[in-house]
Amino acid sequence: MTKLRVAVIGCGSIAKHRHLPEYGLNPNVEIVAVCDLIEERAMAAAEKYQAKAYTDYVTLLNTEKLDAVSVCLPNYLHAPVSIAALNAGNHVLCEKPMATSIEEAEQMIEAANKNKKKLMIGHNQRFVSSHQKAKQLIEKGEVGKIYSFRTAFGHGGPEGWSVDGGNSWFFNKDQAFIGAMGDLGVHKADLLRYILGEEFVEVGAFVETSAKENTDVDDNAVFILKSASGVIGTLAASWAYTAKEDNSTIIYGENATLRLEDHPDFSLVVQYKNGEVVKYELGGIQSNEEGGQTTTHVIDHFIEAIVEDKEPLINGEEGKKSLEVILGAIESVETKSIYQLER
Repeated sequence: MTKLRVAVIGCGSIAKHRHLPEYGLNPNVEIVAVCDLIEERAMAAAEKYQAKAYTDYVTLLNTEKLDAVSVCLPNYLHAPVSIAALNAGNHVLCEKPMATSIEEAEQMIEAANKNKKKLMIGHNQRFVSSHQKAKQLIEKGEVGKIYSFRTAFGHGGPEGWSVDGGNSWFFNKDQAFIGAMGDLGVHKADLLRYILGEEFVEVGAFVETSAKENTDVDDNAVFILKSASGVIGTLAASWAYTAKEDNSTIIYGENATLRLEDHPDFSLVVQYKNGEVVKYELGGIQSNEEGGQTTTHVIDHFIEAIVEDKEPLINGEEGKKSLEVILGAIESVETKSIYQLER
């Protein structure tokens, strides 16, 4: 098989620690180009992966014959660059959140459909073994009726791992649009939709900027969510978990409680109503603290979807639905009311 010709646009931390290494390990891929506004950054990535360096994505798209593009840019650029790449005839893997509005998300989906290309959003939590096992247990009926959940995703903040540290675009509202909600919260909104197998219909939120200075994006957010069937729970996203990262989810059901990524040794612990406890050692979530995320399965799934001509697990529609939860939370904060999500 001819290798897929891939370009990565944006050479920050997410490209350096996830996209580029995972493309490099995939036998079906040739990394032919990289792009970053900062020439030194593009040149360093190009040298490491024997690719051509660009500082302008339009020039790259007009020059290179490509099959697929990863968009690893600040949030406000996700939609315009993804649409340009799709219109240039490329499949696109875009980092999350996919866009800054529903209108942008719909334009991305329209561009993918019009050009008959794959659009995938980088929600890697769906590929975590404990999360997939929990979904299976729920679907098999072992947990019974789901009553409630609580999930959290928090760490000390982007300055700890972003290539630009405290000067990162993550803290610039014009570029980031939102803070911890967009960085971490949207991951958990997507995960819960996936595990529960249903949509959220209502969201209430409290959002603060209390841990970081010189920024006006949120660094602490807590949502209350209600699903179509009446499952209620909380989602917390934070850049203020300074001592230790939390990436846990607990699901409370009729017959059992599922504890995901909540134990130091067992990535899934199932506590049954009858007192039985089953512990699964499935391998924990990779974190940025462990030196990068090179086996998230995101890249492999994206490439597989292209090669086998099948729809990615997190396509544009899925990415949009998870984004809607976050945008609904913003509306809840602004109106100081429970926001009804349109379904």
